[in-house]
Amino acid sequence: MSLFSRTPHIQPTLAGRLSNPTSRRRKRVVGNWKMYGNLALCRQAVPLLAEIATADVDLVLCPPAPYLGEVAQLAHGSHLQYCSQNVAELADGARTGEWSAHMLADLGCHYAIVGHSERRLHHHENDVLIAAKAKACVQAGITPIVCIGENWVQRQTGQTEAVLQYQLGTLLESGAWQGAIIAYEPVWAIGTGIAATPEEAQAAHRFIREQIAAHGVAAAAAITLLYGGSVNADNAAALFAMPDIDGGLVGGASLDTGAFLRIYAAAQAADTAIHPAVVAGALQYPGQSR
Repeated sequence: MSLFSRTPHIQPTLAGRLSNPTSRRRKRVVGNWKMYGNLALCRQAVPLLAEIATADVDLVLCPPAPYLGEVAQLAHGSHLQYCSQNVAELADGARTGEWSAHMLADLGCHYAIVGHSERRLHHHENDVLIAAKAKACVQAGITPIVCIGENWVQRQTGQTEAVLQYQLGTLLESGAWQGAIIAYEPVWAIGTGIAATPEEAQAAHRFIREQIAAHGVAAAAAITLLYGGSVNADNAAALFAMPDIDGGLVGGASLDTGAFLRIYAAAQAADTAIHPAVVAGALQYPGQSR
């Protein structure tokens, strides 16, 4: 049976504990520029993002590696955080072209993306390596954003749950999940403009949280789960309103500063600590008058 047509089988008592409002999770919006952008975009976008970022909802930027130092300087003193798009599994070594989690920590980096589907595809990263990278991040004080998700064929043939369970397995066994963020990114939605519906995304997020609950219900209720895959300013609010979606890992839309800020505003509005009317009145985007 497809994940998206199944009836949730989680026990009512467990469902209540996973949805416990006393363990409210932080909302996060993470922008992944991938191998796009340039120095001029950094200098245009980062000051605007730094001005808007607040302490209540995390705003995170993942520029290409050559620009991390520039972003760090431009974001200094603000609530804007920054993230590496990759990291090595080793603390050091003869690994030309790689960098360690400790090096990222030296730069003041807070996060590193691990296991993105593009790394799995083009660099043949497997779940064992991904879990090792996540563990290296946690040991260095970096939060790994671990990406999992099914492709189109797997979704159409009802394999979504099996794929998510398999991809989570090694991470859960390693223990590194306890310091991680999990990003559900259905491969068929990445860069295609076809996002999962809020209900489809919620079903996947709930399944992921159920799997984690087998290793600790309180931890499962507290862990941050992000949705990624054609998130934009039009669909962000509906996605972020789902109870198990704690924010987004945003690709192409993060390169448009105005659109990215609107996605961030949707996360702020979804955060239970901030009233939407306050958010709407507080933010002003490029080209928008009050």
